[in-house]
Amino acid sequence: SDAAGTKQGIADFCDLELSDKVLAPETLLKQRKHAQKTAADKAAEKVANKKANRQKRQVIFKRAEQYVKEYRQIERSEVRLRRQAKQTGNFFVPAQPKLAFVIRTKGINKIAPKPRKVLQLLRLLQINNGVFIRLTYATTQMLQIITPYAAWGTPNLKTVKELIYKRGYGKVNKQRIPISDNRVIEETLGKYGIICVEDLVHEIYTVGPNFKVANNFLWPFKLSNPTGGWATRKFRHFIEGGDVGNREDKINALVRRMN
Repeated sequence: SDAAGTKQGIADFCDLELSDKVLAPETLLKQRKHAQKTAADKAAEKVANKKANRQKRQVIFKRAEQYVKEYRQIERSEVRLRRQAKQTGNFFVPAQPKLAFVIRTKGINKIAPKPRKVLQLLRLLQINNGVFIRLTYATTQMLQIITPYAAWGTPNLKTVKELIYKRGYGKVNKQRIPISDNRVIEETLGKYGIICVEDLVHEIYTVGPNFKVANNFLWPFKLSNPTGGWATRKFRHFIEGGDVGNREDKINALVRRMN
């Protein structure tokens, strides 16, 4: 009778296992429901992001085209004015440059307090550091003070682009973050209408209304020593065969060698 009871018990247990009426634990059901909801939310977010990115790319592309057109107009306008001046026997005097690129050429030893403070204000803390500066009377006076310790000049569009694309780092939450994605720029400068690298290049090159925030966002460029080395007498002025001081448009050749 005991054996028969045991068999009956096993049969009942098997029936219980095979029955459809056995319910899964409540916690497992909740987990499944949560996982399904998360997957659905992720899929919906992915679709929304894809659509937003497509629209953003179109906006960025249009802006880039517009900037190229603007740069060409500036270039052609200057060529036209030069030709007009030549035809009438006059001299063409170009507008005063609004932008300068400054490179620190000296280390930290044996620098007087005032030039050291100016270098600090311009964020030139290490040798071969470079920054963009808006040229005003005040900044010109500051550059005069640091003449023995820095080289500067007027960068062209190609130089600005190459520096930002190759050596560009942004300041995000006081951290040095590489500009490898437009999102890095948009998250910090989006409120100023700067959403991509081309916007940043345009703002810096044209010294636009948001130049200050755009330039402050850019971490000082860390350049290499120039290919072929510095001049034999590096700390003489550029016009005396050295490397320091104002070299106007010749700064572009130096940046090519250092970038």
